[in-house]
Amino acid sequence: MDRIAQADAAATRYRGTRHERAEIEQRQRAESTRAVATAAQAEARFGRLARVGHVPAEAVLRAVATGDTVDRTVLLERIIDASNDLQAVNFLARGARAARTVGRVAEDRNGRRVPFGTGFLVGPRLLLTNNHVLPEPGAAAVCVVEFNCETDVDNRPATVAAYRLDPAALFLTDQHLDYTLVAVAPGADGRPPGVEFGWNRLVWQQGKIVIGEPVNVVGHPMGRLKEVAVRNNFLRNELDEFLHYTTDTEPGNSGSPVYNDQWEVVALHHSGVPRTDARGNWLKADGTRWQPQDGEAAVQWVANEGVRASVLLTHLHTRPLTEAERQVLAELGPQALPPGESPVITAVQPGAAAPGPTVELVAGGPAVAGSAVATAGTVVTAGAVVTAGAVVTAGAARVPARRPPLGGTTHLVFLHGRSQQGRDPVRLRAAWTAGLASGLGGAGLPTVDPADVWFPFYGDVLASAVDGREALADTSAALYEELLTEAAYRAGMPTSAQADLQEGIVDGLVGRLRRPLGWLADRSGLDEAFIAAVFKDVAAYLDRPAVRDLVLDAVLGCLPAAGRVVLVSHSLGTVVAMDLLTRLPAGIQVDALVTAGSPLGLDAVYKRLVAGGPHRPERLGSWLNAWCAADAVSIGCPLSQVWGRGITEVLTANAKDRAHDIAEYLADARVARAVADGLRAE
Repeated sequence: MDRIAQADAAATRYRGTRHERAEIEQRQRAESTRAVATAAQAEARFGRLARVGHVPAEAVLRAVATGDTVDRTVLLERIIDASNDLQAVNFLARGARAARTVGRVAEDRNGRRVPFGTGFLVGPRLLLTNNHVLPEPGAAAVCVVEFNCETDVDNRPATVAAYRLDPAALFLTDQHLDYTLVAVAPGADGRPPGVEFGWNRLVWQQGKIVIGEPVNVVGHPMGRLKEVAVRNNFLRNELDEFLHYTTDTEPGNSGSPVYNDQWEVVALHHSGVPRTDARGNWLKADGTRWQPQDGEAAVQWVANEGVRASVLLTHLHTRPLTEAERQVLAELGPQALPPGESPVITAVQPGAAAPGPTVELVAGGPAVAGSAVATAGTVVTAGAVVTAGAVVTAGAARVPARRPPLGGTTHLVFLHGRSQQGRDPVRLRAAWTAGLASGLGGAGLPTVDPADVWFPFYGDVLASAVDGREALADTSAALYEELLTEAAYRAGMPTSAQADLQEGIVDGLVGRLRRPLGWLADRSGLDEAFIAAVFKDVAAYLDRPAVRDLVLDAVLGCLPAAGRVVLVSHSLGTVVAMDLLTRLPAGIQVDALVTAGSPLGLDAVYKRLVAGGPHRPERLGSWLNAWCAADAVSIGCPLSQVWGRGITEVLTANAKDRAHDIAEYLADARVARAVADGLRAE
């Protein structure tokens, strides 16, 4: 559909929801609030605001001061109303950072560029725009995206950077949702545009906005230099697939990101909503019928419409894709995955050839002896091969590397942390590699192909071995409590609170853990449930020999037979890595170790390692440890305080809501350079 047809469809949806809008407006007047949300929506939004941590403190103080006991819905309404006119000063800086990701789509006519739309980066080399802007690959092949089409603070023209589109690498589009996701070719320096301009992390999770909150739109209306709409813009209605909002936009804004006040993408703008009569005819401001020859400027536009980010992501991840397309799409990051999303599994007879890259299933998990069971219910016998993207619930998936990266002979191994069960290991590997690509690009170094990385996957082995209902009913409970209280104490929890816990003033395990969990969550911004789950799995791994052996066997089953290795580990994976170094075959030499978001600095952790303490393995070359002050799991860092000299410590500036995210750690140029140096050390 072209732009006119999309506007017609938007007008039809707008007319069909007039009763809903009337009810919303009546409630806003009756309750003297702009924010309108159900209890579930308010809970999700309030929780996300708390996790992201970008609500102005004054707004929270005002909201709480107006009443002693209020539920989440009322508190959310007060915070939003106070935030509408009061923002932290970094609102402007964050907006400027987000605006850098927005580009102008232009057709290249023999060197003369004709702009006609907007697009924005959602990955290092992924551009999102509308279907009516780029309806098919041929149109994209003759287009460029221009960044920096703006003036600086002194109104001087900035230097425009143009990148050609690469629909051959990826081109996904849909007329109804009016989106196109297309790959962007690297620039003359060989780097993707996201390295220079950044990109927006699309988030599937609900709770990014509620009715009544402001929205901000950045784009290139009528092909002009970049503009932003930040005044008198509010979400009016939330449909199943689309959002309706009042924001000033013009033709050329098609493909613009629609942001909330935390500068998260909530929608892809695609159309204005024209005022219409009962028959659907467009009207002008004077109430007369609009004719095409009048020009779109004569239309009375009553609202704007964008497709919801979560709907768009769900649609993207349910499309049939080739393995090459999957690897490019993985650059969206794990936060873009819908919950429970898993690929279709295609079983192949043992010994038969499988198309494209393969994942070998290793039987012997605790639930099924001698076979591995796929999530779709397909039983695959030991030694069988399935297409890449398989997810196994009982057993380990081997994801071997095609060859050493960067044309060298040193192998690269990624060792993941907890809570990866039911995930596609090939896609996880691509997400790690995307984070590393960002860091390598920032360091001016060549990137690594995901297919050239070993990815031992033990997520399902660990999940099957650790029963959530019994994890706190055995000896692991004592270690779990020790880990949490030590971490909280190291994070600054007052010694009086520590004494209360030790003396039993707080009764019961749940009561004793509430204070350290709350302290860690407050100091880090991470969710209490997330922190509790991480330390629970660490405790189970360290305290149960059977669990430790299962995990280590799964990892040892997916390593190169011999040679030099760079080992990159994260979270619980750093603990596994340290034990792994005591069990490696004689033919493997670890030239470089990278630990990120590691709990190895906690007494309760390192004294229970196979080595029995903070003893640096003899067969280890260089060691870099990356940690973030807001990451509750890396409490106890820097590690050199207990592990001694010889560790390069890197304090990263991860986003607070992604403080423990491995992609954030790998995107640091210092961490990425350490990986590259290890690979090139030969």
